[in-house]
Amino acid sequence: MTNPFEDDSAEYCVLMNDEDQYSLWPTSLEIPRGWREVGPRGERQKCLSYIEENWTDMRPRSLVEQMNRDAAERMASSSETDGMVH
Repeated sequence: MTNPFEDDSAEYCVLMNDEDQYSLWPTSLEIPRGWREVGPRGERQKCLSYIEENWTDMRPRSLVEQMNRDAAERMASSSETDGMVH
């Protein structure tokens, strides 16, 4: 039996989850909860190329958001200490 995720003759689609992570998915399988279809349907390589072109930041969205909050806090803290007399 051929692995449905590696069958070059099957039809695929591109999925994305709430963390902005992508997945190649066989259209013969039900889309899992928490994922939505976002890209093309068709040949495996076409879908993989779409993922490669569009998934440029592998970090989960929650991590990116936390890193941005941390950076903003550091900037705010740095601004507060810059005005202090030493």
